Amino acid sequence: MSRLARLGAFIVATLAVLAVGVFLIGSREYLFRSTYQLRAQFDNVAGLSNGADVQVGGVHSGTVQSITLPHKPGEKVTVLMNLDKSTHEIIKQDSVASIETEGMLGNQYVAISFGSDGQAEVKDGQIIQSEAPLEMAELLKKASGILDSSQLAVQNTTLATAHLNSVSAKIDSGQGTVGALVNDKQLYDNLQQTTATLHTTMLHAQTGVTAFQENMEAMKHNFLLKGFYKNRGYEDSSALEANKIDELPQGEPMKTFSFTAKQLFDTRASAKLKDAKSLNVGGNYLAQNQYGLAVVVVSAGSEGDTQQELVLSQARAMVVREYLVENFGFDDTPLKTMGIGKQNDSGKDADWGSIQILIFPVGTDVPANKLPPTGISSTTVPDRPSLVTAVSTNKP
Repeated sequence: MSRLARLGAFIVATLAVLAVGVFLIGSREYLFRSTYQLRAQFDNVAGLSNGADVQVGGVHSGTVQSITLPHKPGEKVTVLMNLDKSTHEIIKQDSVASIETEGMLGNQYVAISFGSDGQAEVKDGQIIQSEAPLEMAELLKKASGILDSSQLAVQNTTLATAHLNSVSAKIDSGQGTVGALVNDKQLYDNLQQTTATLHTTMLHAQTGVTAFQENMEAMKHNFLLKGFYKNRGYEDSSALEANKIDELPQGEPMKTFSFTAKQLFDTRASAKLKDAKSLNVGGNYLAQNQYGLAVVVVSAGSEGDTQQELVLSQARAMVVREYLVENFGFDDTPLKTMGIGKQNDSGKDADWGSIQILIFPVGTDVPANKLPPTGISSTTVPDRPSLVTAVSTNKP
């Protein structure tokens, strides 16, 4: 081979190697930068492709190197990502990868959230948490359903308006009772007179009920009937507030015992203990440990009359306190009660209410009770017949 031919072959080979190098370098965005790899697994990658952008905090920080299909049904698609080494300080064990879309119809990319302070750093090749991508098809289906519902609501509104116009026309023409009332002055006067008579009757009835309540209160303090009510633990409403506090102290309790009202009491509206022995775990702790303050906190569920539920929660707190004091022989001075009435508790049997024994450490101050509203005595909690028979001695 001549010298000229060898030179030509060398030039061609050099150009070929240079071209291959250009293509290889072009496909390796982070070829000359320090990187590490992370993996994320998805049920569906929603059109994500190799080479897609990876963003951390909205900043381009890597690329998708490969997407691997599972080997069998039930497994997930694995996305392998190359990330710049600088992101290693902000991507932690609790970071989450998600597949996002640029705009409404743009390209897909992987977004990785910042981690939390105190979390460990991720390791090279580790699989991080992921969340399912939002698919446009599903979003369009939901939007279509909302539009259908809106159209139906507009149709119903139009129909209701037509009915209302028809009713208004009949009233204007004097048809029906309301039409006669609007158009007949004498009928209106008669109705007004009847209403006034009914109001007077209701005032008399209310006066009679008030007198009856006063008589019942007097009977409760009569020496012949006093023992009957006392045996039921409800001789005087002030007994419900003898150890009451209006708010909890500052700071966290050092021990908490929790029960449901259905676990301890026999009926939804009763303060009679059914399973008093469940309270023994709290009583043993109070008898064997030093503490600064303990509070029996009782709620009464979210149903029923507000005032009755408040009295019920106070009565239950009093009953629980009496059981603990009578059966475990500790100094009951720092043991207080707090009935908070209706509460929207969550969980099983929440409609019955809940009971908590909160125990605070030595040195905890007892919060001062708030003054009652003007004109309302702190001992004027109304007696309820349903609680008179419900609150008993409750001794197991």
